[in-house]
Amino acid sequence: MLQNALPAFGLLLIMVVVAVVLKRMRHHLPRVAGQEGPHLRVLSSVSLGPQQRMVTVQVGEGSDSLCLVLGVAPGAIQTLHTLPMPAAQDAAPLPPASAFASRLAQLTKVRHDAP
Repeated sequence: MLQNALPAFGLLLIMVVVAVVLKRMRHHLPRVAGQEGPHLRVLSSVSLGPQQRMVTVQVGEGSDSLCLVLGVAPGAIQTLHTLPMPAAQDAAPLPPASAFASRLAQLTKVRHDAP
């Protein structure tokens, strides 16, 4: 029985040694480039076809931020338009969903009531 267990223990010991060595080497490896870039945030995404999308991305934060409109396909990403982000105070607050629902009900009622 001990003969059958020795290969399993040997394999387990090798796996533990490899895990410890990789964990120690991780501190010496360079950082991934994607973690050290500008702040990115996807604002919206619209499907244009089975594999094509149009994506709006905010790059940066504060007054330096830009809004990029990108065309995304399986083999390429193209910048379609670039514009500065509007200031936070310029953006009008969105009405609550209940206000939208009541306004929609009013509009549909007017259409049905009209001769």
